[in-house]
Amino acid sequence: MLRIWIFCKQHGLRFVVSILIVLVFLTHALGIRHWELLDYLERRAYDTRLNLSLPNTSDPRIVIVDIDEKSLKMLGRWPWKRSILADILDQLFNHYKINLLGFDIVFPEADQSSGLNVLEELAQNKLKDQPAFLEKLSQLRAELNYDQQFANSIKDRRVVLGFAMISNKECQQGNCSSSGELPTPILKLSDLENITTPIPAQGFASNLALFNQLAVGGGHFSQLPDNDSIIRRIPMLYAYNNQLYESIALAMARVALNEPIIEPIIVRKGNYQAIEALKLGEHFIPVNEQLETLIPYRGKRGSFEYFSAIDILEQKVPLDKLQNAIVIMGTTAQGLFDLRATPVDEVYPGVEIHANMLSGLLDNRLLASPAFVQGAEVLLMMVSIVIMIFLIFWINPLWSIIIAIVMSGGIIWVNLWFWTELQLVIPLASTLVMIWTLFLFNMGLGYFLENRHKRQLTGLFGQYVPSQLVDEMSKNPSATFSLEGDSREMTVLFSDVRGFTSISEGLNPKELSQLMNTFLTPMTYLIHHHRGTIDKYMGDAIMAFWGAPLADPQHARNALLAALDMIKKLDELQPIFKSKGWPEIHVGVGLNTGVMNVGNMGSEFRMAYTVLGDAVNLGSRLEGLTKQYGVSIIVSEAVKLEVSDHVFRELDRVKVKGKDRPVAIFEPLGEYAVQDSATRQELEQYHQALQLYRQQCWNEAETILQNLHNKAPMRLIYKIYLERINYFREHPPEKNWDGVTTFTTK
Repeated sequence: MLRIWIFCKQHGLRFVVSILIVLVFLTHALGIRHWELLDYLERRAYDTRLNLSLPNTSDPRIVIVDIDEKSLKMLGRWPWKRSILADILDQLFNHYKINLLGFDIVFPEADQSSGLNVLEELAQNKLKDQPAFLEKLSQLRAELNYDQQFANSIKDRRVVLGFAMISNKECQQGNCSSSGELPTPILKLSDLENITTPIPAQGFASNLALFNQLAVGGGHFSQLPDNDSIIRRIPMLYAYNNQLYESIALAMARVALNEPIIEPIIVRKGNYQAIEALKLGEHFIPVNEQLETLIPYRGKRGSFEYFSAIDILEQKVPLDKLQNAIVIMGTTAQGLFDLRATPVDEVYPGVEIHANMLSGLLDNRLLASPAFVQGAEVLLMMVSIVIMIFLIFWINPLWSIIIAIVMSGGIIWVNLWFWTELQLVIPLASTLVMIWTLFLFNMGLGYFLENRHKRQLTGLFGQYVPSQLVDEMSKNPSATFSLEGDSREMTVLFSDVRGFTSISEGLNPKELSQLMNTFLTPMTYLIHHHRGTIDKYMGDAIMAFWGAPLADPQHARNALLAALDMIKKLDELQPIFKSKGWPEIHVGVGLNTGVMNVGNMGSEFRMAYTVLGDAVNLGSRLEGLTKQYGVSIIVSEAVKLEVSDHVFRELDRVKVKGKDRPVAIFEPLGEYAVQDSATRQELEQYHQALQLYRQQCWNEAETILQNLHNKAPMRLIYKIYLERINYFREHPPEKNWDGVTTFTTK
């Protein structure tokens, strides 16, 4: 009893807090409460194990026909005529003798590029009494019906069509419509006996009924990223209207294996019941509760052979490369937006993700993470708890370190054995983090460490960030904040006073100093108010960023709100400037969101907490473009995508100095809710004109722009496009013109 009393007196608080720490991790492991940080670390632990165990081999059975930049250059912009696709399909089956073809492409609308619909309309109306025209049309009808040509090529061949399912997230962004016709579902929702909850779709983009009826199958090519935007799983079955639709990889595997049905494997043991796998003949496909399967990546990008579509069409590929092969047709062209972030590569073609999944299905090479692994994780945690809590109180710090290291190494070894030998994915990060959390807590003096943490944060970041952010950081002592370099997605702001040289020449030094203080003080306050970090003042210019040192999921939105408030505040300052005899000040603001390097950078003589990278440079270039387009704020498309409740006017697609890829630039107009009907109508007409301009429909675009210019002559963008139209009439753009404007200066 005396020993227990002494223990409680000396270690009671530490023991109680240790138990609370354990409860936090147990609630996460049991699914009672999910902690985003632990989820993030678990995803990273999964990625690490996956990369360590990659076979780094190729699968010669599966090849990819690539709609690449080379093909687009030779055959024109996408979408191509269906007659071209029919020719490619004929070459694959007739010349190369392939086994199976899957399309990571959807064909939801009729191909009207031949003009047949126009001729048919003439035949029904103006030229219905012209026998020669009607006879000629009858002769040309089959030649001009590209959809029928494509359908004829699909007929009696092993072709699997792809389609897209529209998720809840996409629907919330305003894309809930459906197009085309879904293929025959593979199962009914009732077949699952209410045991699992497959991902529901709110709509779809599928193929024309003509194509679906002739194909041997169809599968969705939807890939849902995790919260960190990385693709790790694919829904094997997607739910829509109480029906279940298979993925394209599953559909192709089913056709390749000549297996007509898929059977859910339901496991019932006591109170435990779950669908742990789908049975496809002798193949078992492990799934989670949402019927998703982990993607069995073979290696980095290029694990499968790619052949350019134009080379297929021109028969430049050796026959033995494709004979009896399973072919997936997709794209790696950047402009067609099918590049994804994966655990093995940051930029990975979506079509190769499906190839990896198909290869794993054919080989039965799939990792499983069934519901019962939760019990294994809890068991490991309980063993770790007993050792950590009851032993570290009685041993010295050195042995505590040894125990923590040995336990961590043992848990990692056991985990990797399950992964490699049994293909079971057991959570790892939570147990390791719990061990080291207990160790660090029990080896430190809690109160001292907490206060020391606060002092360090204030010393490190007090000169950079607003005081309220320092307070928030201080209240989270479990997080790590430092000045060391890091790479993360952030938003940067550049602001510059227009014509500052002329302004400075008209004022004496004292007046200039007063003016700048009067201007910079409220601007800085607004940036701090919206959780921004001041990077530096450059004379009349301000550079700020959002998302560091404190993570800010709303960094793009907060930066945009700060920019809008800065312009509004500047208008309020103009009467003050006028009353003091100072000139009016106008600024340009550029915003960009992207991955940036942030940290303390400089030399041994002077350091600065700043951001660097291409995304930062683009933000600076956007600020410079405000003068060209006569607007106060220009944001990149990345910012626009992050702030969905605001209205934006697309200004242009540009290539700025130092960047080879074009970017879309926008002018923010404010929240949707505050826009009147006249503004919305004007914006709709302008975007219609912009689309016509890029289609080189000069007359139609000019008519709309001229009307808009007459109503708002002070809006420079209308004048810019009217002048461009006049120029392109005299100097037509080249054949593959994409409407991009190139700027060669900063």
